[in-house]
This record gives sequence, C-alpha cells and structure tokens, in this order.
Amino acid sequence: MDFTQWLSEYAVEIVGACFSLLYLWLEIKQRKAMWIVGIISSMFYVYIFYVGKIYADMGMNVYYILASIYGLVLWQRNEKKSESKQSVTVSRTTLKTALRLTAVTIFFFAILAFILVRFTDSPVPYVDALTTALSITAMWMLAHKLIEQWHVWFIVNIISMTLYFYRGLYPTSILFLIYSIASVIGYYQWKKELRK
Repeated sequence: MDFTQWLSEYAVEIVGACFSLLYLWLEIKQRKAMWIVGIISSMFYVYIFYVGKIYADMGMNVYYILASIYGLVLWQRNEKKSESKQSVTVSRTTLKTALRLTAVTIFFFAILAFILVRFTDSPVPYVDALTTALSITAMWMLAHKLIEQWHVWFIVNIISMTLYFYRGLYPTSILFLIYSIASVIGYYQWKKELRK
C-alpha cells in the first residue's frame, strides 16, 4: 500500500486525530474553545468507532458531545462570575467526591459490559466498557476543573492506545500515545495554577 492509498483509507481518522490534538492543547491551556473543538472531534470518532466496532467508545463520544455542551455552559457561567471574583479554579477532588465518582464508574462499567457482552459483536467488551466508564468520570471532572482528572485520563489513554492498536486504528493509537504524554504535561500545568 502506497502513501496515498494509506492516506485515503485513514483520512477520516487523521482529521479526527488532528481535531483531538487541538482539543488537548486547548484543554491544557484551559481555553473555552476546547469544548467546540471537542464536539467536532467527537463527531468524527462516533463514525470511526462505529466502523471499528468499538461500540462503547462510540457511545462515549456521543456523551462527549453532550458533556462538551455542559462544559461550555459551565465555563461560560464561571467566566461571567470571574468579574465578581467567584470563578471556579483548578481544585483537588475531595475524598467524598472521589468515592462517589468511583461508585459511578463501577456502575457504568457494569452496565456497559453487560450491554456489550449481551447485545453486540464487540471483540473487546470489557476493555471497551472500562475505558468508557473511566472517560465518563474524567469528563465530569474536567468540567469541574478537578486536577485528578489527568490521572484518570492517563489510565484511559494507556489502555485505549493498546486497544486501538489491537483493532488496527493506527492513527488513533498514535493519538492516544500523545494523549498519554500530554496527560502528564497537563497535570503539571494545572498544578501550577493550583499552587497559586
């Protein structure tokens, strides 16, 4: 296969990956535009994961679209409040919140795994369910600017990178390798703000 054939075969995935990288950069910089870019990126990945038969991740990207709308609205509200010094800044997850998020993650994992095993032809139902459940949690944490979201994303990214490579989604696998590295960078960037 020559380069033009390869490019043609993976064009949608490459464009989706480019939007995802832009989203990641905007996330690290805490720019509100990330939510719009996230919606576009997620639309690409709904299609990509449908074709790749990674159904929970496909559904997760539908959730990402909705969560991006929620995050955009939340950050806009916080931006308006910042004029009166009430904006939400980067913070740590309390033990109470962490326990609730763990319970929610386990709940989503169990439901998704059941659905994928019982009703789909997914070749990787448990891994797909795990990354999706963790991603749902991490997205909520991101909307609320909880710094530990970077830890959750790191785990999701490492597992996802392996899954996508296994499923032959090579540009997406490379994207998640970059995401894994960026999770570490993002954590330290946000930690600077937390110290302030």
